[in-house]
Amino acid sequence: MNMLLVLPIVIPFAMGIMCIASWGQRQLHRLIALVGTTALLAVALTLLLTVWESGPVSTEIGNWPAPFGIVIVADLFSAIMVVMVGLVGFTVVLFSFGSIDQRRERFGYYPSILFLLMGCCGAFLTGDIFNLYVWFEVMLISSFVLLGLGGERSQLEGAIKYFALNLLISSFFLGAVGILYGMTGALNMAELSRKLNEVAQPGMVPVVAVLFLVAFGIKAAVFPFFFWLPASYHTPPVAVTTLFSGLMTKVGVYALVRVFTLLFTQQSEYTHNLILMIAAFTMVTGVLGAVAQYDFRRLLSFHIISQIGYLLMGLGLFTVTALAGTVYFMMHVIIAKSALFLVSGIANIVGRTYDLKKLGSLYKGYPLLALLFLLPALSLAGIPPLSGFWAKLTLIRAGLETEQYIVVFVALVVSVLTLFSMTKIWAEAFWKDSPLYDDDAVERAVDTIPRQKYRLLIIPLVLLVLLTVGLGFAAEPMMNLAFEAAAQLRNPELYLQAVLGTELIP
Repeated sequence: MNMLLVLPIVIPFAMGIMCIASWGQRQLHRLIALVGTTALLAVALTLLLTVWESGPVSTEIGNWPAPFGIVIVADLFSAIMVVMVGLVGFTVVLFSFGSIDQRRERFGYYPSILFLLMGCCGAFLTGDIFNLYVWFEVMLISSFVLLGLGGERSQLEGAIKYFALNLLISSFFLGAVGILYGMTGALNMAELSRKLNEVAQPGMVPVVAVLFLVAFGIKAAVFPFFFWLPASYHTPPVAVTTLFSGLMTKVGVYALVRVFTLLFTQQSEYTHNLILMIAAFTMVTGVLGAVAQYDFRRLLSFHIISQIGYLLMGLGLFTVTALAGTVYFMMHVIIAKSALFLVSGIANIVGRTYDLKKLGSLYKGYPLLALLFLLPALSLAGIPPLSGFWAKLTLIRAGLETEQYIVVFVALVVSVLTLFSMTKIWAEAFWKDSPLYDDDAVERAVDTIPRQKYRLLIIPLVLLVLLTVGLGFAAEPMMNLAFEAAAQLRNPELYLQAVLGTELIP
């Protein structure tokens, strides 16, 4: 057994069990969560370097060979996503030390985070379509606890909407898995990739593909299934919102990329054009919703939706360049959007509101916070030389190469509207005079927050912003990584070889 593949699942699980065994010991839970996420990030980076050097790797659980047993497999894309899990988990835990109240910390906050990270890693590493469903359920249970923890009215309302929609996801997903198994007699994704080309009823393949598109589309909050996200993501503490923004919808996108590059490629002219159309509508509806908002977190929540559209654009175009844009964009948007949500949390602590109309003058009392907002905001809008520019440039180039001019035009317009909405946040929260306090009061406001707490809030934000800037300035090696990952996705022979073995591939 390759322990490097198993550890990203085992580490958060073991740490979560340790938290449950020491229930109510807040300081110990903090230590366990910090050690667990640090170890997870270290193992994830080691896994990425191993896969980058040696190609996809897999391991069999219980010594049952593929395709009969449970297989854990990592190619470059899944290894990158596991690194993102470790990074977001580490920064959110660190931010939680200064932002989460003691009552939540004592009653299961940190073990819920750890189990959520376990579910995400399991979803990214599983080689079995049914086990992907199982990991979705693990994430659902953990995320529902995090959404409702605290028992506030708005939280419970958001949690109920979230849970109801995710039950619908489970129904579509499980039904699609059942039909797929009935058609092929297989659940291993590598084996399914082979058998779907030989099914007796090829007309059923696009039908099942659409079922998976609906199931994962709801999870990823694509058009027209996005309405649940802005109704629920702004209700829990901002640390939880950041965790969900960075990981939960991205699991849905990952699942779409995985099944529509590995399984459902037989009628790509139909399925991927449909995905491309959904991508365009997702970009437009998300950014228009953001432009209309004056609540800091709701505005950012709508931007989650619009950025999902860019990710689907690369999948819909279905070329190596386009998929490389999706992989690079995934890294960029997870880091940049997580940073922006942390900025909104600090702004709320300072100004005691998320309402942009009631905020103001933050740049006077908090110039560092203003800079830490400006960099990821400009990156999200695609301003060079930040990471968002290179991600969007790659997708635009892929769209022009495939002559998909309409979606290219939509992507450019949405980018301009993203810049407009980021400018609105800057003008309202940072630049204009505060409507509640005079300038002297704003400049003295930093003294009302204990310095130790402020450092705990700022340190993870600084880390994310530095990574955002570094991802842009190190665009060449990171883009090389993205192109290698895209080549594996577009031509999955190495994936099949790692799972099934050379002798089983025709």
